[in-house]
Amino acid sequence: MLVKDRIRGYLPVVIDIETGGFNEKTDAILEICAIVIGVDKIGNLYPKEPQHFHIEPFKGSVLEPSALKFNGIDIDNPLRMAIKEVDAIKQIHTKVYAELKQESCTRAILVGHNAFFDLSFLRATTGRCKLKSPFHQFSTIDTVSLSALYYGETVLAKAMRKANIEWDDACAHSALYDTQKTAELFCKIFNTKPI
Repeated sequence: MLVKDRIRGYLPVVIDIETGGFNEKTDAILEICAIVIGVDKIGNLYPKEPQHFHIEPFKGSVLEPSALKFNGIDIDNPLRMAIKEVDAIKQIHTKVYAELKQESCTRAILVGHNAFFDLSFLRATTGRCKLKSPFHQFSTIDTVSLSALYYGETVLAKAMRKANIEWDDACAHSALYDTQKTAELFCKIFNTKPI
């Protein structure tokens, strides 16, 4: 079975983005993680290997102190080993295009917790970098809605606990951790047979 057989020809890619604010046109992406979702021999979805990057703020971008305090990112920390946004997005797109071909999918669909936020920043960055996007321009799969339906929760940490998936508050708001956990939640929900 191919993943395209599960979601109308789409390749699900879980993405989480940490930013310097809430305005996708003016505020910097500071961290991004993407995880392509695969399907095993019996038709269950599973997360593949993550692509994770720390991003240098683009020239002239806004960095809101409250956003930096919330996500705990120190943009001047040399251990971040941040790269240019164009380099990170190109690497993610290259992986997604290869997976689209392998899985015979027509488009990638962004999966996220509050997915429209991540899609809006991804679209703005893709435009700034003058790249063609493999992602659907407006459709997403949002684990907020899925969690509300399955677990009666919209907050990621609470949904994880209801889903019996391990969650560590101290690791939250890292793009890598949040993407891994969102991917686990998405797969668990999609692999649950409807009543």
